[in-house]
Amino acid sequence: MSLPHWEETPADLPAAIREVKAALRRQIAASGRTVEEVFAVVERSIAAEVAEINAARSRGETIWPVISYDDIEAGTVSAADVARLRKRGCLVVRGHFERSQALGWDAGIVQYVEDNNFFSDYRGPGDDFFGSVGSKPEIYPIYWSRAQMEARQSDRMARVQTFLNSQWKHTSEGVQWFDPSRDSLYPDRIRRRPEGADSAGLGTHLDPGTLDLWMTEAYQQAFRHLFNGDVEKYDPWDAAYRTSGPQYPGSTMCSAFRTFQGWTALSDMAHDQGVLHTVPIPGAMAYLMLRPLLSDVPDDEMCGVTVNQVFPATDKWHGLLLEALAGIPDVQAGDSVWWHCDMIHSVAPVQDQKGWGNVMYIPAAPWCPRNETYAATVREAFLSGSSPSDFPAEHYEREWPDRFTEADLNETGRRGLGLA
Repeated sequence: MSLPHWEETPADLPAAIREVKAALRRQIAASGRTVEEVFAVVERSIAAEVAEINAARSRGETIWPVISYDDIEAGTVSAADVARLRKRGCLVVRGHFERSQALGWDAGIVQYVEDNNFFSDYRGPGDDFFGSVGSKPEIYPIYWSRAQMEARQSDRMARVQTFLNSQWKHTSEGVQWFDPSRDSLYPDRIRRRPEGADSAGLGTHLDPGTLDLWMTEAYQQAFRHLFNGDVEKYDPWDAAYRTSGPQYPGSTMCSAFRTFQGWTALSDMAHDQGVLHTVPIPGAMAYLMLRPLLSDVPDDEMCGVTVNQVFPATDKWHGLLLEALAGIPDVQAGDSVWWHCDMIHSVAPVQDQKGWGNVMYIPAAPWCPRNETYAATVREAFLSGSSPSDFPAEHYEREWPDRFTEADLNETGRRGLGLA
């Protein structure tokens, strides 16, 4: 049974939502199960995981897996640690970079922006999403500093990205969906939150897309087991059909396929100082995708998901999932933090922050058709010092003479930008 699909944002969103929801319900019913029965299977599984996480929390256990970089480099990560990473879908890599290296990068970023009069030229937040944190600024729309590019193209980053990419099923149905050993160097921004800061944080949300997750042909295929009624076969680590499809444009879109979102710490951060939290259940996407099909959701509604806004996770529709929200442990400068691309996450608010809260956003975005296409626009932005096309068109670095250049790229950097 073929589903209606829209490869570009539908002109009449409510009508398209009604149409696709009716078709999805029919397709699930054709399996011999009702939507309610299918959702109940998912809900029971998720409830068991939530209970397990809360029991571990009550015993004082750290919910986030922690693996040392040295073990990743040596290939000595234990089977138990790999199983825990796959179960939780998130990871802290201890000692990913030397602490002195990370602190040096942090100082280099300060030098870079000060030498180029960034603070006097800063025009305020370029998007509504990060604008909500009340930064002055907290998110620096800077992409091409020496620090960021050295980290992106470093051997140590490539090893961790390959390790993380390899947790995914990247070959199936006769197709290699992505190359786990080659990253596309997806450029993102910097956060520098100063000591003593008050920050509203960021609410619980997801970043893989919005209505396109239900409405485009590729994502309907990616979530085929959810929409065919055989939800027991759904695998959140299966990359099939995720690596070529479109995403509807919006202020929070990501044109690339990321196996993991991530950041590298440029300062030490305590676990209670406005840090990242996730719902550490990769399979929770099944709950999120099926929940709008239940009868208590209006026919032209997707549990608050719409275009040009972040995908929200709320108590109204997703209360069970939010019970499992768990924050990172203390991290040091040079540690990195990673979470599965489908996972609900948030940043806790903080008042009078103790210590700095500084990170470079660097994900794992393996080479695949979708990322190769985006890499062409990244190359152009890199060479001109422009903001990449996924981000607000602020272009602070175009005239900065000391930004990272093509001559500074190593082989990993050239491959990541599609120059080799």
